[in-house]
Amino acid sequence: MKLIKPFITISGFTFISKILGFLRDILIAAFVGAGLIADVFFVAFKLPNFFRRLFAEGAFSAAFIPIFSSILKNKGKPQALHFGSEVLSLLLFILLIVVLIFEFLMPLVVYFLAPGYSEDPMKLNLLIELSRITFPYLFFISLVSLFTGILNSFNKFAAGSAAPIFLNLTFIVFILSFEEIFKTKGHMLSWAVFFAGLVQLIFLMFSIYKNNLKIFFVRPKYSNYIKRLFKLILPGAIGAGVIQINLLIDVILASFLNTGSISYLYYAERINQLPIALIGVALGTALLPTLSKQISQNKKSKAIYTQNRAIEFCLVLAIPASLAIFIIAEPIISSFFERGEFTSNAKILSAKALQAFAVGVPAYVLVKILTPIYFARQNTVTPVKIAIFCVFINFIFNIILMQFYQHVGIAMATAIASWVNCLLLFYFLLKSKEIIFDNILKKNFKKIILVNILFAFFIFYFNQYINIFSNLKFLNLSIFVLLSISFYILLLGFFKLFIFSNFKLFKIR
Repeated sequence: MKLIKPFITISGFTFISKILGFLRDILIAAFVGAGLIADVFFVAFKLPNFFRRLFAEGAFSAAFIPIFSSILKNKGKPQALHFGSEVLSLLLFILLIVVLIFEFLMPLVVYFLAPGYSEDPMKLNLLIELSRITFPYLFFISLVSLFTGILNSFNKFAAGSAAPIFLNLTFIVFILSFEEIFKTKGHMLSWAVFFAGLVQLIFLMFSIYKNNLKIFFVRPKYSNYIKRLFKLILPGAIGAGVIQINLLIDVILASFLNTGSISYLYYAERINQLPIALIGVALGTALLPTLSKQISQNKKSKAIYTQNRAIEFCLVLAIPASLAIFIIAEPIISSFFERGEFTSNAKILSAKALQAFAVGVPAYVLVKILTPIYFARQNTVTPVKIAIFCVFINFIFNIILMQFYQHVGIAMATAIASWVNCLLLFYFLLKSKEIIFDNILKKNFKKIILVNILFAFFIFYFNQYINIFSNLKFLNLSIFVLLSISFYILLLGFFKLFIFSNFKLFKIR
């Protein structure tokens, strides 16, 4: 199984991107804090970002890669690249139409996205203006997702994983260099989004050219492959993007809450997304092409083994991440964001949201692993049914919990819906015997639980010493995280839970 090398490549570049992303968010928090401008910009960014997460990390790749890989295996590289060229031509045309329609109808779109702003004309007009600047990002990033899918199918994972680095670098340059030339800080950040998408697209086009993958504009035919792509992509968007749909609902409902609520949820979600991206997205992206090839070659036992190791690997990393984030949520928020316009009160309110999100981390990550298992078999019907049900669950719990816990209730509802989604995905895979838990997973699962109970006690007991250097919050957090990781690795060694050896990354006797 060749999962480790692409996992490390994707996760490595994702880690660099997330570090730069945190630097970006630290600067945003310091410059705009958690007030009106921040709320409006985060909503404006949410619209194209919602589609980015569906396309770049979800439905488009999940629908495109199995078809492209199948053509590549059965008919060869030229035919596969011709299919890619047809998809490029269709996608370009569809995106231009979509962007033009949304730009024209933006007042109606933002009214739906943030109905709570309708009572404040200044907020609403600013949101319309910023959304029109940010929305073309969707055009750029959707083409990026196509080029990334093609490169991934040839086991070229580096370029697609590195592209988000340019998003964060563009933000950082704009914040540090161009604040004075824009009408508001919100306008500055919105134009940073626009140019970040353009830079990422140029980078991916260069990578396609460098790898001699000749993708051109052609006259597309509505072939069986194109039909199958469209058949898979719409339900796939809902199935792979249930977390994003839930987060979009969160924004809609949070617009009715006090000013700052959207910002608190944003900053908490940014921390929460780190383990999801490093573990779930990275492993899910590496898993899909591998599974697709094993299934197309009718190697069921190998596919079952691959799935078991992916789940096992996911649990070893996701459970301690969830526990640590929950226990030390406040020091995390404080270390990253508490400076400049970001107040102590904003820290406390963001940390509470982060704790609620953290409860769902294992579920968020497992969904990223389980969804490709369905997509590799070109089954998008089951995930979409589950997703629709979970959107309904999220909405109901949102309405109930926000009455008592405000923005924290919204984060709690998202975590609950993600666990329901995860468990239902597991249930139907087990029922159809597309997942069969092997003895290695059953044996190691008990050890994983025991190790994480001990790890939780360690974090809980020693977190009181996290502020040993009173004026160096980030240094304190970094030392504590490194010590915690070291302790966790020692626990894995003590209980002989050598997950990595299953991937043939290390040879441990």
